Amino acid sequence: MTPFAFARAADAADAVARGNMPGTRYLGGGTNLVDLMRETVEHPAMLVDVTGLSGAIDERPDGSLLIGAAATNTALAEHRAVRTRFPLLTRAITAGASPQIRNMATVGGNLLQRTRCGYFYDSDGSRCNKREPGQGCDALEGFNRMHAILGASAHCVATHPSDMCVALAALDAIVHLQGTGGARAVPLTDFHLLPEDHPERETVLRPGELVTAIELPPLGFSARSGYRKVRDRASYAFALVSVAAALDVHDGVVRDVRLALGGVAHKPWRAWTAEGMLKGRPATEELFAAAAAAELADARPLRDNAFKIDLARRAIVAVLGGLVDTRS
Repeated sequence: MTPFAFARAADAADAVARGNMPGTRYLGGGTNLVDLMRETVEHPAMLVDVTGLSGAIDERPDGSLLIGAAATNTALAEHRAVRTRFPLLTRAITAGASPQIRNMATVGGNLLQRTRCGYFYDSDGSRCNKREPGQGCDALEGFNRMHAILGASAHCVATHPSDMCVALAALDAIVHLQGTGGARAVPLTDFHLLPEDHPERETVLRPGELVTAIELPPLGFSARSGYRKVRDRASYAFALVSVAAALDVHDGVVRDVRLALGGVAHKPWRAWTAEGMLKGRPATEELFAAAAAAELADARPLRDNAFKIDLARRAIVAVLGGLVDTRS
């Protein structure tokens, strides 16, 4: 066993002060970090428990929500405002894990969970640039059925595992951070990084910086939204491909749309290209298919995962088509 120190943060400022010590990690529900410690992938010298910080979910007069980072996944998924105004988020969270895990996992921790790539977890027998920069990536020529088709690099082809984050990316969520330099806010679409030459850098977090809240801006048509997760089995499993979408159609024309993909990239993938093609055009299956194809035009499959391209295209068309059907 690797020994480590433990402290419980009194407030965000106390957490940040402790978090700047070398080898310190913040501990939420522990549903990912504790696993990584058991597998000897993570070796923190100190854990700072931040579950006592704000877990409030506040509805604001402008229609936005401010979600404390210590809120559990269960609390967020079951919140009345989320279920009625942002239903794709509820669906994503409930698709993401078993009830027992959702009861423990925190919203802030969900943002920071690490890839489930088997080579990343195999610290004794596999090479992984994310785990040890410069070591190599065994997934490139190994078993890579679950790996990325978009935004990958020659150094890493891992995917981000979160379902919740895919929905948050589609909803223009904003991540609130606090560090020694003060507070700042980062769009969730900019919070996670693509691997490029440094796959060990997964987010824009600065040393010791703490996620304090996630903000959902008001979105008038987000009640007409959906989330579809395609996986190998209907029980607890990570996505092969997932789609989060909200669609605003008036007189058969797409007025606005939000679209994000999971299971295809190192970060939740906001489908900006597809969104641009859809806006202002008739909401037809042909348009949805063309927009999906444009979004996936730069996909670079590996030996075992070329099927994800067609799977993602079909899932996008199905989700968008279902949202049009709900308005008829």
